[in-house]
Amino acid sequence: MGATDSNSEIRADFLVEAREIVDQLGEQMVVLERAPEDRDALNLVFRGFHTIKGGAGFLDFPPMVTLCHAVEDRLDVARNGAMPLDGFAFDGAQQAIDLLADMLECIAVGQPLPGVPQVLIDSMHVDHRTSPTSQAAIVASDLPDNLDELDFDSLLDALHGKGALPGAAPASEAPALAAVAPAPSPTEVARPEPMAHGRRSPAANDAGETTVRVDVRRLDAMVNLVGELVLARNRLKTIRPRLRDEDLDRAVSVLDAATSRLQSAVMTARMQPVGRVFSRFPKLARDVARQVSKSVELDVVGAETELDRNLVEALSDPLVHLVRNAIDHGIESPEARRAAGKNEVGSVRLSAQQEGDHVMIEVRDDGAGIDPEKIRDSAIRKGLVDAESAARLSADECLQLIFMPGFSTRAEVTDLSGRGVGMDVVQSRIRELSGSVQIQSDVGRGTRMSIKVPLTLAILPTLLVEIDGDVYALPLVRVIEVLAHDSAKALWIDGQSVLDLREQPTPVLDLRHWLGVEPSTGGAATGVVLQAGEQRFVLIVDRVRGREEVVIKALPRTLRGLAGYAGASLIGDGRMALILDVDALHESGVRTRRIVASA
Repeated sequence: MGATDSNSEIRADFLVEAREIVDQLGEQMVVLERAPEDRDALNLVFRGFHTIKGGAGFLDFPPMVTLCHAVEDRLDVARNGAMPLDGFAFDGAQQAIDLLADMLECIAVGQPLPGVPQVLIDSMHVDHRTSPTSQAAIVASDLPDNLDELDFDSLLDALHGKGALPGAAPASEAPALAAVAPAPSPTEVARPEPMAHGRRSPAANDAGETTVRVDVRRLDAMVNLVGELVLARNRLKTIRPRLRDEDLDRAVSVLDAATSRLQSAVMTARMQPVGRVFSRFPKLARDVARQVSKSVELDVVGAETELDRNLVEALSDPLVHLVRNAIDHGIESPEARRAAGKNEVGSVRLSAQQEGDHVMIEVRDDGAGIDPEKIRDSAIRKGLVDAESAARLSADECLQLIFMPGFSTRAEVTDLSGRGVGMDVVQSRIRELSGSVQIQSDVGRGTRMSIKVPLTLAILPTLLVEIDGDVYALPLVRVIEVLAHDSAKALWIDGQSVLDLREQPTPVLDLRHWLGVEPSTGGAATGVVLQAGEQRFVLIVDRVRGREEVVIKALPRTLRGLAGYAGASLIGDGRMALILDVDALHESGVRTRRIVASA
């Protein structure tokens, strides 16, 4: 391997580790700002900047070294007790974290790093012992510190092999850059430092490595291969009854069990804690609250809950929007909260917990809540629904109107809202993840936004149904029950077919009608009771084939962008089955029809 390849690998390792540290630094700075006298928290933040500076100096990123060095100087003054951290220092450190994140993105795409504004350096009140323009001098002046806390010789040994120089072929057993990271503070129990997971200790050397970094593309390839194996297993299970061979039955049973275990093991390898996303929200909440002159405390619960890594990354943007909304729209000003008899510091709670094969994520605030009547009036003014139809909506149905494109209750445009990216985008992104989002609100007491997503997007348990021999798949988690359907017993209320299901009027949607297929000429039909958010409805199909785990594939090009379809898959008999989007079915075939129906 050449020097260029070696440097590229080192840079890639540095990016991974530095991004994790930067994500944590935002959270750690918020903790430190709440308790400036907490020396363990101060040391933890200091080590984060120190570690990034060491790697940046080795890889020759002078602006990053300058920035970290300036923050380090100010933190060191506080550690020595000469000058406690003040508001200027906290604001400057948070700005430095944002700039570090920008620098890392520049490194990732191969762009030059931005310079460090002098005003940011000045906010740290650093007594520059060395000219900031002389990066070599800065790094040289820190060598004693580096050798003491980061063991820079060990860094070189870990990256290139014992006694090797940069550019030389690395040792076969060389660990990642994480090997030189300092151990986490004992006070950080809730979320261990990612930088510490690869650290070599004498015990680790004796027992052997317990973790290894794997390129995510290899994991994705393994998932795809397991998916193909699942399809082959399903095919064998389908044809097995026709062959009537006991040896084949036993072999297929063993293959079935082994495939299930392998599938579970590969999926587990792709799981990551949602804390990877949650860690950036304390800083986000602080920045947003300061921007809108509010006092907010963010409580994070369940950061250890695990999800498929693809879902963890995809949830970032929707959650950012929900947390911003909770602070900007939900939490009142300190004056308004005092007038309402509340603590002037608002509370936003971000939580996650696993529920079966799904994960529930909630963003809850104790703000003013959402008035359904204001939602109703706003929707009418914007022409999203006519007055007559809006008058028939319940309070809960009014709240669901905020997911309609173009909806907003804000009269003015701010940096945080009113820019054309609303709750409809959040809902669309969640649906792309085969999830759902629901809203509950109590005027004067607060709002709760609930996101429900599957643990993984790769393999989905489904209920297979048929229309004229064509097969469709319904996510099994949305299926409540299956029942025989007699169309003669259906009622019509407000232009909507309704079934009396244990004294509960439940909307009915005929899948034939939705697909535009000719009505059935006779024979018994089957109803599948499905859950769409807080609502239930009955989907009428020709027949139910049974349960089957399917591997989710992208939709055929001709169907992409059409509402109601979430994906496609090959089933056991080799045919393609379209996976139906239950929420979109409900919205386009049931709820919308009821809203616009004439009396």
